[in-house]
Amino acid sequence: MEESRTYFGLLDYVIFASVLAVSSSIGIYYRFTGGKQRTFKEYMMADKNMSVLPVAFSLMASFMSAITILGVSKENYSFGTQFVVINISYILSTPIVCYLYLPVFFRLQNTSVYEYLERRFGSLTRTCASIAFSLQMNLYMGIVLYAPALALSAVTGISLNWSIVTVGLVCTFYSTLGGMKAVLITDMFQSLLMFAAVFAVLTRGVMDFGVSKIFSIANEGGRLEFFNVSLDPRERHTVWSLGIGGIFTYCSLYGVNQAQVQRLLTIKDLRRSQASLWIQWPILMLLSFSTSFAGLVLYAEYQFCDPIVSERISNSDQLLPLYVVEKLGNVPGLSGLFVSGIFSGSLSTMSSALNSLSAVTLHDYILPFAPANFIREKYVTQMSKILVCVYGCICIGVAFMTQLLGTGVLQASLTIFGAVGGPLLALFTLGMLCRCANQKGAMSGLILGLVLTLWIGFGQPKPPPPFKPVSIEGCLTNDTVLMPTVVEENATLNSNITSLENAYEAASLIVNGTTTEKPEKSWSGLEQLYAVSYMWVATIGFMTTMLVGIVVSVATGGNTVLEPELFSSLVHLPGSPSPPDSLAAEKIDLRSNTGGGLASVGKENHEMEQQTHL
Repeated sequence: MEESRTYFGLLDYVIFASVLAVSSSIGIYYRFTGGKQRTFKEYMMADKNMSVLPVAFSLMASFMSAITILGVSKENYSFGTQFVVINISYILSTPIVCYLYLPVFFRLQNTSVYEYLERRFGSLTRTCASIAFSLQMNLYMGIVLYAPALALSAVTGISLNWSIVTVGLVCTFYSTLGGMKAVLITDMFQSLLMFAAVFAVLTRGVMDFGVSKIFSIANEGGRLEFFNVSLDPRERHTVWSLGIGGIFTYCSLYGVNQAQVQRLLTIKDLRRSQASLWIQWPILMLLSFSTSFAGLVLYAEYQFCDPIVSERISNSDQLLPLYVVEKLGNVPGLSGLFVSGIFSGSLSTMSSALNSLSAVTLHDYILPFAPANFIREKYVTQMSKILVCVYGCICIGVAFMTQLLGTGVLQASLTIFGAVGGPLLALFTLGMLCRCANQKGAMSGLILGLVLTLWIGFGQPKPPPPFKPVSIEGCLTNDTVLMPTVVEENATLNSNITSLENAYEAASLIVNGTTTEKPEKSWSGLEQLYAVSYMWVATIGFMTTMLVGIVVSVATGGNTVLEPELFSSLVHLPGSPSPPDSLAAEKIDLRSNTGGGLASVGKENHEMEQQTHL
């Protein structure tokens, strides 16, 4: 590893610094051009004049972070290609988001998606949902910032603390100055860098082995698997868990998540907004397939000398960076390009979260309770910028807390991220599709859904992941094997490996330099529940929240207040025409209807409103 670290040279640092400088300059550009981010509509909603393509790239980049690039490649290396089946859910989910959820949000034109919940169910439901989102995103952003810094510092020699602080400050800087416009344009720029990083790996792999040879090696190593149709919910990945569970996960992220809906509303009309969703789908699939194939390239390279078992790295997320510095490090600049692509994934995800957290905090926690004579548009815009800056500092702090508390927090927070999405998706679905749903039902369903998903997600003990066999028979240095050819079942392979993800010894034996699967342990009682695949958690949360919400709503008298604009056009309300699919996007709510007033910040009356109190 000491030798590999020397591959990150001066040119690599120059390229990495240039990427950060370009991202910052985009924020500066939008701060001093156009409307100069003086109005709330421009700062939070990009003046609602964004084109389709930047929004499409931003939608993809918002949740395809560095964790995805490092994690999907590791997934295919360690567990096989079954995870690729999740792309089926992307195909099925896109029309659901386009034609069920998006028209309702476009009709209302609320800056915070949780304003919908207040109009539909009441302020308590809105507050609980927005708090869940805020906690979830704050923790996840810290991890998005920390995880790639951890992986890359181990193989490039870049200081972990320096990486966290630098990337965190750069992201906060351009998000604060340039607002949503800067976020969308930098997301597009950073998306291209993500693809460049992955394609650099693929190009070298194909040059070394060829496409057919890579698949042949993967097949011989048991990595090619696409048709696991087991009905056992404890199976980590199956066609059913990835297909069905992926639909609920995708809809929760793209259909009702504040970060994504806010981006979709930066486009002026509904049809173009829907087009951006359709365009981001093939972009998302291209990155998914590319990173999956990168995992097979990794296996072809390390098929006879697993880097983890041979103690060259201590974390499986470091596999891709290790490959880059070893195979591409001799070409000046390529390591820097890869590092830039990885950190661009973090920047794009973090910038999306900062902007959405600021919007939720302002609209759900401050404006509903602020005095009417306190709120002017210029004050609201300034508060938004301050909140972005504050949340940026919080994310940096959470990243350092993650470093101190270890890998357990990483796994726990990712579980939270999945567990919260299912119940929140069900909450919005109840409101848009179920006429009988009321606040008592919605709150009962949300609470029970969250309790159940978090219980399953955190319940212990959990079975070890089903690692595929790996080999160390080719780990030779001066004709000396780096590891013993026989390792006992209870032996510790690496004292630095602390997580279940990387503890190969927890899932396999090593015999004659090759790992083989251990006998399956029998699980009983609650352990059967804890063994349920994480891909089913969002589905379980959704179904629980929906079922409980409907039953409790009917038992408590149902709902008598039916506002057509709050329901999907699929729902027919007696005595009311079907709600239109879109309304003119000329206003942005600065306060919810129930909070005490509205402020229109359309272009035609912007100058007047700067002098008018709400």
